[in-house]
Amino acid sequence: MNRIVGLETEYGCLSSDPAGPPAAVARVRNWMFEQNHFGLADQHQRDWDEPAGNGGFLFNGGRCYVDMGHLEICTPECLSLRDLLRFDRAGDAMLTAATHDLGLAERVGFVRNNVDYYSGATFGCHENYLVRRGAPLNEANVQSLLAFLTLRVLYTGAGRVRASPGAESRGDIIKLMPDSDFQISQRADYINNDLFEWVQFNRAIINTRDEPLADPRKFRRLHLLHGDTSVLPATLALKCGTTSLVLDLLEIDKLPQVALADAVYAFRALSHQPDGPWQVPLVDGLEVSAVEVLRQFQVAAQREFRGRDAETDALLGIWDGVLRDLDGNVENLVGTVDWVTKRWLYTQFLAAENLLWSDPWLRAQDLEFHAVDPARNLAWPLGRTPEPWVISPEEQHAALLTPPANTRAAARSQVMRLLEPETFRYFVDWDVLEVEGAESLQLLDPFQAQAPEAVAWMKRVAVQHARLERESRPPTSLGAP
Repeated sequence: MNRIVGLETEYGCLSSDPAGPPAAVARVRNWMFEQNHFGLADQHQRDWDEPAGNGGFLFNGGRCYVDMGHLEICTPECLSLRDLLRFDRAGDAMLTAATHDLGLAERVGFVRNNVDYYSGATFGCHENYLVRRGAPLNEANVQSLLAFLTLRVLYTGAGRVRASPGAESRGDIIKLMPDSDFQISQRADYINNDLFEWVQFNRAIINTRDEPLADPRKFRRLHLLHGDTSVLPATLALKCGTTSLVLDLLEIDKLPQVALADAVYAFRALSHQPDGPWQVPLVDGLEVSAVEVLRQFQVAAQREFRGRDAETDALLGIWDGVLRDLDGNVENLVGTVDWVTKRWLYTQFLAAENLLWSDPWLRAQDLEFHAVDPARNLAWPLGRTPEPWVISPEEQHAALLTPPANTRAAARSQVMRLLEPETFRYFVDWDVLEVEGAESLQLLDPFQAQAPEAVAWMKRVAVQHARLERESRPPTSLGAP
């Protein structure tokens, strides 16, 4: 990829333990940082809802914390699709290891989905893309980007059984869509806006908050929260890889000029049409095929970036094949695209058990499609991951503790290892590290994998800390003469 990409995954927790999911979430979170197992716990309050000990940064460059009751794991900054895949899966592996080590595996399970079928609430997988500050974000380009992010749901949706009561009309005066037995997207019913800065209640396709977590003169961060949490590796690679390519087109001002009449309506309408016809109205009044609009982006990316590197060429070819299958051979995507795989699997299940889509058993099975424990997950045995994205067990295991070698995550992890044996209080964030009583260490360039000043900084911190300790001691009494 031509940019830094990272994911924030909020996990659902299923528990038959009398203490319920909150207790399980807290125990697993604590296990992650006990004896610095996978990282360093936060020693300071980060926000009003993030007290000290609520989470921490991981030695692999990522982060783990509790967010509104959900355990959330963030990948480190990644510069390749292979790294993104293995560090995303590292979060699942950590949770699986925790539940087994704590003796909770029979009573507690984590799922990487987006809907609580009991309460109707939603939780997300947020995507983060570093974008050059000079990218031409004019009205035409923003509308084009919005169109792509809306229509990509056809190969990025995770699929869901039926709909949550009231979800479609949340924030609307009238119900926009009929009930569906099966939807393409888990998040579509909960998206109310095309552009907005909040991440809750008025969720948007494009979040406009400008918080780069890097040098603001050079970068901005595109923060997306409308996408589903991907289960199959191929779906995740397609989701993030094609979005990165479209942002490449944005930065060189080569986006196809297309604008939807109503992006939110199109997003929801597509989700409720697993059988098509996937027609969307444009702002000029024409109604066109969503697949053909996506094809415009793929053709533009191929024209501009084919031959750039092996990863790009592989992605362009796989993207092309997926669009061809969406245009008439959707079942070819079983094992590649989440929603197609899930629908095919449960169609077989319904026929075998003589059930209807409304049967509660099916919703229980829907959750198992998203289980993080490989022994329970229903999707992975069906997975057909293209060869460029196949991760070996050795590569996957290394992602638990070792950061990507070519991004800022490596520098942050290096400093964390230096801090680990020390006794003074520290503060770790994505772009800065601090120690009480000393100057901060800035990490403003996400592409800089080394922090050559880190060792010297630690020595200065140690000297400063020793001096502060001496000054804080009470004076020694000399006694009576």
